[in-house]
Amino acid sequence: MRIDILTLFPNMFADFTKESIIKRAIEKKLVEINVINFRDYSKYNNQQVDDTPYGGGAGMVLMPQPIFDCVEKIKTKDAKVILLTPSGKTYQQKKAYELAKEKHLILICGHYEGFDERIRSLADYEISIGDYVLTGGEIPAMAISDSVIRLLPGAINERSHIEDSFNENYLLDYPHYTKPRVFRNMAVPDVLLSGDHQKIAEYRYQASLEKTKELRPDLLNK
Repeated sequence: MRIDILTLFPNMFADFTKESIIKRAIEKKLVEINVINFRDYSKYNNQQVDDTPYGGGAGMVLMPQPIFDCVEKIKTKDAKVILLTPSGKTYQQKKAYELAKEKHLILICGHYEGFDERIRSLADYEISIGDYVLTGGEIPAMAISDSVIRLLPGAINERSHIEDSFNENYLLDYPHYTKPRVFRNMAVPDVLLSGDHQKIAEYRYQASLEKTKELRPDLLNK
């Protein structure tokens, strides 16, 4: 897979590609990540990429020309272009699985007051990671990239993501325990020490259900 991230702040991604699962996936050549400063595509001598909005208003708006030129330069026939914006569809694990099947993703990070509306015509998807506003699209780009890369075959043990929260049954993951058996008077449930795999599976499902009821009851409607 190839992931191109369009941003005005490429240094924000310096450590993102050098740690943990992302680093290993790159080393295994499962993914190629390119961080591109679309300011380099500005036709202005001062590399301007934003301007005041028509009709007035606060803030600056990203101009279409640099982003259009950048996308058109790097886009392949397999590319899916993703606009990261608070007005996009809320990102979910199901979409992560869909994106993990693609060969080329282009993530466009917004900044300032927002995008010129015409930039939306470039996008195959408009995605938001939640109902709140961030300074820019860099953190959402990292979140989406991370969630997709870990699903690539060979990135992690497949069972690890099959049992993740938000998978097909929409339940949160069941509680996990490790040594010691008792810590500060809190003990590991006896069933997990029983060796009875059927009872363990039943316990985990019930615990997952109860956890979802307590923390995310909205998921039960799905």
